[in-house]
Amino acid sequence: MIEGGSAATRTAPRGKVVCAGIHMIDIPSFPYKLLWEEQQLVSVANLTRQDGPDFFGIAAQAEIQTLTTAFPLSEANDALVRLRTGRILGAAVLVP
Repeated sequence: MIEGGSAATRTAPRGKVVCAGIHMIDIPSFPYKLLWEEQQLVSVANLTRQDGPDFFGIAAQAEIQTLTTAFPLSEANDALVRLRTGRILGAAVLVP
């Protein structure tokens, strides 16, 4: 069982826990409730602490641009329809 102080038990519903490390232990069992709240548990393998700053430096030099389309929360269903039908370029973002 994951202990009460773990990242998984402290992550909000629909949150994401990212495991990034070279030397890690097996993932212990945890309450199904954590997945029911649609948390994501993902891993990133073979990274060092310096890889993050290096990546952002390269991204800035490459002038990476992101495309988003904002939708009011009340238009979430419309945003989903547009995503499913390929009528959004980039990512859809819901805002309160």
